[in-house]
Amino acid sequence: MAKPRKHPRPKAQTPKGFRDYFGAEVTQRTEMLHQIAGVYHRYGFDALESSAVETVEALGKFLPDVDRPNEGVFAWQENDADWLALRYDLTAPLARVYAQHRNDLPTPYRRYAMGPVWRNEKPGPGRFRQFYQCDADTVGTASMAADAEICAMLSDTLEAVGIARGDYVIRINNRKVLNGVMEVAGILDPADPEKFAHERGIVLRAIDKLDRLGPDGVRALLGQGRTDESGDITQGAGLAGTQAETIMGFMDARRETGQATVERLSELVQGSSVGEQGVAELEQIADLLAAQGYGPDRIIIDPSVVRGLGYYTGPVYEAELTFDIFDDKGRKRQFGSVAGGGRYDDLVKRFTGQEVPATGISIGVDRLLAALREKGRVKAVEHGPVVITVMDRDRMADYQQMVAELRNAGIRAEVYLGNPKNFGNQLKYADRRNSPVAIIEGGEEKQRGVVQVKDLILGAQIAENATLQEWKDRPSQVEINRGDLVATVREMLANHGIGQD
Repeated sequence: MAKPRKHPRPKAQTPKGFRDYFGAEVTQRTEMLHQIAGVYHRYGFDALESSAVETVEALGKFLPDVDRPNEGVFAWQENDADWLALRYDLTAPLARVYAQHRNDLPTPYRRYAMGPVWRNEKPGPGRFRQFYQCDADTVGTASMAADAEICAMLSDTLEAVGIARGDYVIRINNRKVLNGVMEVAGILDPADPEKFAHERGIVLRAIDKLDRLGPDGVRALLGQGRTDESGDITQGAGLAGTQAETIMGFMDARRETGQATVERLSELVQGSSVGEQGVAELEQIADLLAAQGYGPDRIIIDPSVVRGLGYYTGPVYEAELTFDIFDDKGRKRQFGSVAGGGRYDDLVKRFTGQEVPATGISIGVDRLLAALREKGRVKAVEHGPVVITVMDRDRMADYQQMVAELRNAGIRAEVYLGNPKNFGNQLKYADRRNSPVAIIEGGEEKQRGVVQVKDLILGAQIAENATLQEWKDRPSQVEINRGDLVATVREMLANHGIGQD
């Protein structure tokens, strides 16, 4: 009789491009999202939690840099019928939600959403297939006041979570202005929008790489192409010299003031009605922001902002952190973009057949949280709970009574639930939990009505660098009356700046 075939054990590893998040990371993200939600709520936006799964048809072909609807997404076919996919952003689902429930929603509809999104693309350093986004959008108004409000709210959000003024800038441009420049350059025909579409795509990607490649690299991509250090060749847009210089002039249009930049852009798009409309919209946004007190120390007009998604139809914006960090090779560089967005007046139209104006912003949650860690705005290490050790397993009710008192006082605490036989292992457990305090009550302490309270943070500091005299002056373990437990623990936590619930 043949032996039953053994199945190999599964490998305990996360799939490529995914990661696990543990206690402190989850807590920090939750706290930051709570702060962001507070700003959005103050601005009058309502929360929306839409399905993580959409039909491929509903998602459409708006994923960056791909042409087919199901390329770049995690998709599967449902019973030989519809193809379903995990959402790749929070904007495409909003278009479906608004089209489906528009008769029940106010107009304009202002919503914010937070949650994970998934992209089936090649992972790399710091680039994952699942990541968090945090969006805010206004659907149903073409007013530039909505765009100005989004930019103002983004500025307030960054400052609310701990990015100081001067450490960020929000840059605004308008795709209509860029379209006007392309029309003047001869690569956009209003009568035939599909004509020169391939060239325009290369131009957009080239402009978006200005910070990384510099003017010479972009100019090469506008022409015949570029060869990088490894010898790889990137195809260019094939523009003539005068056409390329028109595009380069657009990218170099930023001036000392927003008004001067608008005037220069107006010169570049002269003769293009769509370009002139875009300049007028930029000027209106700038005036609205100035009226609210948002000056160039926070928000500027910058023609180099293009945004990659194909569905943007008007103003586009990007939040960039301007402070320096060091990369893996020790090179100094700016932190870069943490949020972006713009106006997308055609997205809902796919469902309704009618143009529905909309505008919004998306924050890269993981990148913003990393920036806050760089600035020391969130704790790199989170303290664990107070641990009540177990000296006598038959007295578990006494220990549970202690932990209940601490929890009722708003102090995070737990009773050790492992094997209590080895007391040293209990303290090792507290160390692994990064616990600030341990409570000890043996039978002898119980009879005398006292407990031992061990300050684990102070104990570690003393063991590392304290002299014998300092040890005597500041003992890390004290004996107290049982009735003083909560007050003593609260004082120890406060001495280390640890807040309670």
